[in-house]
Amino acid sequence: MAEVFDIYTIIFLALAVFIFLRLRSVLGQRTGRERPPYDPYSARDAVRSPAGEKVVTLPQRGADATPRPAEATAPPAERWKDIAESGSAVAAGLDAIVAADPNFDAQHFITGARAAYEMIVTAFASGDRRQLRSLLSREVFDGFDAAITEREGRNETAETRFVSIDGSTITAAELRSRTTAQITVRFVSKLISATRDRTGAVIDGNAEKVTDVTDVWTFARDISSRDPNWKVIATEAGQ
Repeated sequence: MAEVFDIYTIIFLALAVFIFLRLRSVLGQRTGRERPPYDPYSARDAVRSPAGEKVVTLPQRGADATPRPAEATAPPAERWKDIAESGSAVAAGLDAIVAADPNFDAQHFITGARAAYEMIVTAFASGDRRQLRSLLSREVFDGFDAAITEREGRNETAETRFVSIDGSTITAAELRSRTTAQITVRFVSKLISATRDRTGAVIDGNAEKVTDVTDVWTFARDISSRDPNWKVIATEAGQ
């Protein structure tokens, strides 16, 4: 009787081990293809590059997690150092913007404006309408689009290469309608620019010569929106 019991015990133990190994082979091993654990903050903190599409910045993990820019806490006399003269109309306009949007950072804005300026100029030369649409207001885009269409109709191509951006100065700033911030920037740059006809001959500009260019562009943003984008709403040649 003990021998029968021992045989059945061994059989049941063998089956238990077999079942355990089978389950482990299906559920317990990692293949390297498993999805990572869900992080509720990973999507909320995502920032997509503006190259090729619109910048989208979602809220961070909490209102207190983002340090306030220096402009929001600095004494008025030092708030816009190296950006605007204390007591000037530009400084007053920037004060109004930062009062309505404490997260506004003037230095960050200037850095972004310089990048947008170069992107827009090169996108216009290459006829990249998708890039332009994400950076320009509807009215300005329509003007750029019409110029590109005319150029394409004449079978002409444009070439623009940046050598440097030598200056970017805020010349005007204001808060309009309590929610629309507008900032005008004067850009001074060096470009190599030329337009070629269908045969490849240069018909405007110079493909070898560096030219000094001054542009005055106005950027606007709805500060009540969660979208951090500033779009160009006006462009003109400067002196």
